[in-house]
Amino acid sequence: MPSSSVDPSEIAHFAKDSARWWDASGPFAPLHRLNPVRLGWVRDQAIQHFGRDSKSMTSLAGLTVMDVGCGGGLVAEPLARMGATTLGLDADAVAIEAATAHAAGHDLNLTYRVGSVEAEPADTYDLVTALEVVEHTTDPTAFVIACARTVRPGGLLLLSTLNRTAKSFALGIVAAERVLRWVPAGTHDWKKFVKPAELARACRAAGLDVVDTTGLVFDPLAGAFKRSATDLSVNYFLAATKPTA
Repeated sequence: MPSSSVDPSEIAHFAKDSARWWDASGPFAPLHRLNPVRLGWVRDQAIQHFGRDSKSMTSLAGLTVMDVGCGGGLVAEPLARMGATTLGLDADAVAIEAATAHAAGHDLNLTYRVGSVEAEPADTYDLVTALEVVEHTTDPTAFVIACARTVRPGGLLLLSTLNRTAKSFALGIVAAERVLRWVPAGTHDWKKFVKPAELARACRAAGLDVVDTTGLVFDPLAGAFKRSATDLSVNYFLAATKPTA
């Protein structure tokens, strides 16, 4: 395993815009648009796995959570608002500054740190999330194994990424970057997209059991993202658990 799966060129690409993480109409606008759907999936997976009250506003209270590649905190901060003791981890110091500033004064059980997941202690967190991160690493399998190592036995790893298909190239690269300009050009490298079978294989190599795969699709009529039980052709989620023995 490499000492770090962080890709410096990827960090440099995002860092130039990191001060604008919380600008809903800025360079990270697509993440703001899909955030309600991915947070809903994360919450549902955690509630189901840990047997929590789905009606509670603090359904994650008592859980320790690490959001790897947290960026400006679009996922880490809401997880803390759900009651979790949360660490947001990112190699981009500018993003961590933006995340820390946004959370300041809100009295959340939330900490941010600059670093890589490989340096985190093993068997520490109940829940580890890495959303839209796998495709930006130097070695997806090594990254997944590193994330899995930090999950405590009985815990949960939640991932999301882009599938490597002709459709994802058309929508994720050509449409999103070159035509619609939803994200800055060069944000994604289609060759680094990860097929669901490849991600599942990496999870199994890390000793995890895959328990869910769900698609994330854009509904042009509604102008919003939604989950799909069958369409994993572009974006998708994957949940995996660490056995207790």
